[in-house]
Amino acid sequence: MSPKTGNKVKEEVAALNLGNKIRNLRKQRALTLQEVSNLTGLSKPLLSQIENNIAAPPIATLIKISTALGVKISYFFRDHEKRDRIVVVRKHERYSVKKLFHHKNESKVGYRWESLAYPMVGKHMEPFVVEIEHRKEEELLYNDHKGEEFHFVMDGVVEFRSSEQIHLLEKGDCIYFDSSIPHALRGVDGVAKSLIVIFSPQ
Repeated sequence: MSPKTGNKVKEEVAALNLGNKIRNLRKQRALTLQEVSNLTGLSKPLLSQIENNIAAPPIATLIKISTALGVKISYFFRDHEKRDRIVVVRKHERYSVKKLFHHKNESKVGYRWESLAYPMVGKHMEPFVVEIEHRKEEELLYNDHKGEEFHFVMDGVVEFRSSEQIHLLEKGDCIYFDSSIPHALRGVDGVAKSLIVIFSPQ
């Protein structure tokens, strides 16, 4: 990653300000980093990096953190408590973040996700557009969380993996699954783009 790209990533992470929001909520709940680590299964160093806006969490990690803190992930994207029953998010208004992070002994993984409906308060679904980079099999990160997911491939080819199944999904294909099943994604022959809708009950 070039210094210029690295600075851009840091700017995007800082602009989203997830770290401060997570830290403030954790303190409101009177929880230590170790307690959040115990609740989520995430390491204290990773949680510290996230709180300090050094690393941005992937969607599944953010869901684990929000569940531990007793909120929906949309809590971290909204800047007000306006309870509109209809919200419109223009293309230029999407919350987005490109992330490169280290997780234990795993390699760097880069991708971009954009939150599409962050102003809606109390919703049961979280829609995202996610760009999924190609990566080696040994670099795959398996995620799991309570709920369900729907993926629709908008561009490229996505490989979906669980411990028992592998599916190649081409443009126009979709998959719906129980997200408590550990799963991983990678782009095939370059970057792929998917619309992902996550239902995360609390």
